[in-house]
Amino acid sequence: MAVDIVILAAGKGTRMKSALPKVLHELAGKPLLGHVIDTAGGIADSTVTVVVGHGGEAVRAHFDGVPVRWVEQQQQLGTGHAVLQALPLLRPDATTLVLYGDVPLIGAATLDTLVASVAGDCLALLTVELRDPRGYGRILRDDQGRVTGIVEEKDASPDQKRITEVNTGVLAVPAGCMARWLPTIGNDNAQREYYLTDLIAIARRDGLAINTHQPATPEETEGVNSRQQLCQLERHYQRQYAFGLMAAGVTLADADRFDCRGELQAGEDSFIDINCIFEGRVSLGRNVHIGPNCHIRDAVIGDGAVIKANTVIEGPVTLGRNVDVGPFARLRPGTALGENARVGNFVETKKAEIGPGSKINHLSYIGDAGIGSGVNVGAGTITCNYDGVNKFRTLIGDGAFIGSNTSLVAPVTIGANATVGAGSTITRDVPDGELAVARGRQKNVEGWQRPRKPEKE
Repeated sequence: MAVDIVILAAGKGTRMKSALPKVLHELAGKPLLGHVIDTAGGIADSTVTVVVGHGGEAVRAHFDGVPVRWVEQQQQLGTGHAVLQALPLLRPDATTLVLYGDVPLIGAATLDTLVASVAGDCLALLTVELRDPRGYGRILRDDQGRVTGIVEEKDASPDQKRITEVNTGVLAVPAGCMARWLPTIGNDNAQREYYLTDLIAIARRDGLAINTHQPATPEETEGVNSRQQLCQLERHYQRQYAFGLMAAGVTLADADRFDCRGELQAGEDSFIDINCIFEGRVSLGRNVHIGPNCHIRDAVIGDGAVIKANTVIEGPVTLGRNVDVGPFARLRPGTALGENARVGNFVETKKAEIGPGSKINHLSYIGDAGIGSGVNVGAGTITCNYDGVNKFRTLIGDGAFIGSNTSLVAPVTIGANATVGAGSTITRDVPDGELAVARGRQKNVEGWQRPRKPEKE
């Protein structure tokens, strides 16, 4: 069945108190509209049309290159009027599915069920039961439980306002019906707007049945109209993501202090402490331990790795089995650590391949470097990789020992099993097995007197 999906994203979002269009505000690191587009794109044999209005240029620019069609609603005259703008793009032989750019958590399974229940003699409507239905249109049913219409809250009677089954706005309409029905919608209501919900009464008039379905959770259909609502949905999303990880065998110290803003895969018996943020695509092997307050983006981390507190990983980064990183380490793009490598506190790496069993334990910067296996890099070591214009590489062979407070001025190669004395500035290659010492000669001055401040009177 062909499906034409129309996503309504023209609202200003006044209650957000923001210059940013509402649908560009982020949930879990992705714009609200991005969540809806991604879900819609997963429906088979579908096209996606987005109706924009306020901030439309910014919305289009953000999704430049995304395979959707765009139409503009110059005046915000209601949901019916918004879908009318997309009408010329809708195929007469396709089911029309209407979604909302500020309802980010609608599930693919929910939409598949909804679309599958549409036929030539019935349309499908997504409803939800709410304890507090204030602000929502109420579902009206006859004595036999059949849907007869939807009444908006501003137009509802006191009895109708007590109804707890409400309209989500999400509906699927049989092929060809939109073209016939939309032009007949009026605006005889309190808001003087063209309500898409009027399609229900029109369908009944034409003898079509109204099939209703409900989502797995009410949060699937919750919209974002304020920063408070955005915060509430964020926490719901993160909690559900955390529960999914735990069901797969991962331990989280606290599901309410966990944030995934991308995709996270984790192997069994891994542990994630509090206040960790995962962005982009992150893969954790088995028995990985992530300490508190870590920020990890675009990384592949091998089995048994330990990432200690307050470590920042900015990928792409690849960490081998049983590595030990942190605390307070920063691994930047292009870092790769071999098995059992160690990067300790206040160490920064970038474009650095660090071999198995090598150690950079303290207070060092290693950039544009290739380090072999079993290398020890002392505290305060710096690879001087940038001359103000170009960057150069430092190569350190297997088993080398780099003394503390050493500057390695690239391009330079330190041979296998070579030793560099502490405090050296190395500007020439060091052959295999040799000792290099490059520092000023020490001079001791006998009888030297330290200057003293004059005594105050």
